[in-house]
Amino acid sequence: MSTTPRIAIVGAGLGGLVCARVLQRHGVPVTVFERESDPDSRSQGGTLDIHHETGQVALRAAGLFDEFLALSRPDGQEWRLYDRHATLIRHDQAAEDDLSRPEIDRGLLRALLLDSLAPGTVRWSHSVQSVIPLPHGTARLQHHDRTAEDFDLVIGADGAWSRVRPALSDAQPSYAGVTMVEAHFDDVDHRHPGIAQLVGAGTMSAKAGRRSLVMQRNSNGHVRAYLTFRGPRDWHAGLDLADTEAVRARLLAQYEGWDESLLDILRDTEGGFINRPMFVLPVPHTWRRVPGITLLGDAAHLMPPVGVGANLALLDGAELAQAVIGHPTVDEALDAYEGVMLARALDNAKTAQHLLATLMPDTDSDDALFPDAAWPAGPLPDPGPAHTT
Repeated sequence: MSTTPRIAIVGAGLGGLVCARVLQRHGVPVTVFERESDPDSRSQGGTLDIHHETGQVALRAAGLFDEFLALSRPDGQEWRLYDRHATLIRHDQAAEDDLSRPEIDRGLLRALLLDSLAPGTVRWSHSVQSVIPLPHGTARLQHHDRTAEDFDLVIGADGAWSRVRPALSDAQPSYAGVTMVEAHFDDVDHRHPGIAQLVGAGTMSAKAGRRSLVMQRNSNGHVRAYLTFRGPRDWHAGLDLADTEAVRARLLAQYEGWDESLLDILRDTEGGFINRPMFVLPVPHTWRRVPGITLLGDAAHLMPPVGVGANLALLDGAELAQAVIGHPTVDEALDAYEGVMLARALDNAKTAQHLLATLMPDTDSDDALFPDAAWPAGPLPDPGPAHTT
């Protein structure tokens, strides 16, 4: 870059943070604006499998790959598939030296990225209201406190309900027809040995028709469960979602006839249930170039959570930073970045749509078996913060 641009990243999620880290490694200053009050203001979601061809590429570009490996759980690549009778249909275990998709808690990965940034890079409690294109290719960030700042490049890394996206696109997320209900277990090996046996060291999924039960082991004996089903967004009509026992009864009715060991996933949860309807952006989602503004991650290509979202956000962030570093102008950098990112997002969104239709068909068939090619390494994993309401 011939002159040092003023760069703002909106959103301190994984994609925005890795973008900031790569920029700073190459001496390019950047400011990250985050509406949360601090790094621990809310749960950051469950465990992620970081793929060697996407997320790991980004972490290498950030100079954090070895630190990531030290925190990751390669044994978390284990995956078990059951039918609704709790019969084990498939069991995949990674080889001892397999680092193709090691697991890491989302919160640990985010903390690693945050700690790698220069002090003061993230401005907490800074909620962005909108972004306005200005003459000469710059953009104005308008904050909720009615202050404004101008930048040469504004990067929307602010997830499903992005405040930056409207500057580029009229697209809005829509309900995908599938809902996840999240539940939790702590100290699972001692307090819930049956759950521990079902989930193993990684992920388990039990599937029948429009319903599935998914569990993922996190670090420190914590397990997250996702009760996933196709149906209306208002499946809980007439219920108070804060009434745990009433929600439990409704969910148990949905899974009537499943094996008792699987129903214990619903019966023995600790704390309440968290409703997480899935939202997606239109496919394809593209926009006409607006100078000085772009998107990455879920802000650009929100799709069903079938194992690629976080990895694509990381790769987007690293590649965008590298484009800024490697081109003489912001506009040329965005040409290079968007030309690759949008095509990649379209391919992955089509695959995600197909997987969701296969994993969650619009049928009540009890058939739990699909061709091997239809199953990703970790079906319907943690949706992450971007998929919350």
